[in-house]
Amino acid sequence: MAVTIIKALCVVVTCMVLSAPYAEAAITCGQVVSKMLPCLAYLRTGGALPPPCCSGLKSLNAATQATPDRKTACGCLKTAYTQYAGINPSNAVGLPAKCGVNLPFKFSPDIDCSKVH
Repeated sequence: MAVTIIKALCVVVTCMVLSAPYAEAAITCGQVVSKMLPCLAYLRTGGALPPPCCSGLKSLNAATQATPDRKTACGCLKTAYTQYAGINPSNAVGLPAKCGVNLPFKFSPDIDCSKVH
């Protein structure tokens, strides 16, 4: 009986290890953009941060704890950066610090999202 349980556990662990590199992101670009839309005015013109902006950024950070989610969020933000005209690069790079959030990547159109971990 104990041998059967150990064999079953070994199979489960092996499957987990083999499938880990193929994990898919749970977050979508729609979710990323909706969390960041309250920040758009600040990203364009600076000034006071609306509270929903930092709430959205904190929520985004909490939702991107796994590497696939971080890479997806990075790519979504990189695309959004070019789709929403007028974003000031200094405002974008400084936003996480102003909200007290430590993102694992910079909010920049030049970031290489493949290097995000």
